[in-house]
Amino acid sequence: MKVFLTGASGYIGGSVAKVLIDAGHEVFGLVRNQEKADAVASFGVRPVIGTLEDQDILIANAASADAVIHTANSDHRAAVETFIQTLTGTGKVFIHTSGSSVVGDDVLGETTTPNIYTEETPFTPMDIREERVAINNFVRRAGIDNWVRTAVIVPSMAYGNALGLDVESDQLPVVFRKSIEFKAGIYLGSGINLWSNVHIADLANLYLLALEKAPSASYFYAENGEESYKDIAGYVSEALGFEGKIQSWPAKEALAELGDWARFALGSNSRVRAVHARNLLGWKPSHESLADWIKNKPF
Repeated sequence: MKVFLTGASGYIGGSVAKVLIDAGHEVFGLVRNQEKADAVASFGVRPVIGTLEDQDILIANAASADAVIHTANSDHRAAVETFIQTLTGTGKVFIHTSGSSVVGDDVLGETTTPNIYTEETPFTPMDIREERVAINNFVRRAGIDNWVRTAVIVPSMAYGNALGLDVESDQLPVVFRKSIEFKAGIYLGSGINLWSNVHIADLANLYLLALEKAPSASYFYAENGEESYKDIAGYVSEALGFEGKIQSWPAKEALAELGDWARFALGSNSRVRAVHARNLLGWKPSHESLADWIKNKPF
């Protein structure tokens, strides 16, 4: 297939591009500038220079592609609407990337939740995630109403070395950076909040399976285990040579530095299970655990 991919220079997007290319698909990747264009071209992506604000570029490339995979910005509703409008009535594939913070709670690291979510479990999102959930639902409905084969992939905490460019994930680099600053593994509040996690190579393979096999209006969590932030802090401490020393980062300080991002990315519980990915697509995550990856990571 000819695939138009947004976020081709990013952690998820670049990794997805590499897996698709290795599987024989042709990838046209949206990047912001010539430097990034040259970089993604080095591993086989045909670059398209532009941004999500360039509606004409999005329309032209979506119309000429067999599928669109959107990894650049989960919250950019205008771009999603442009893609759906362009693909309406074609039966082509549109895969949208969300994130499992949609099921997160507002506990600032102080409690553990017993709530575990499969794709069939209802939930009420935090206020700062309501619009993201609305976009997810818009994409899924388009899979029924607009004759586009849509899927929403909802990654949990992603880890592992990027398969495309040498870029980092979202949550863990902040933990690494602050741990180096504190000279101890850090966590928010009491650190007992739990997050599901997924290796980037397994996640990228899920996109390939969804492209080739997913039924329309699909919704897939992506996970292969879970850890508390306090346990993650211990793994990071050992890996950095701090001999297991861990320390709480007061929520007030984290919020002052990182804003609402700290609420949902570091302070919430996000426990999901990838039932549909395994049962519908035959997804079989096989890469090393988060704990092993941190243990072997060269800092």
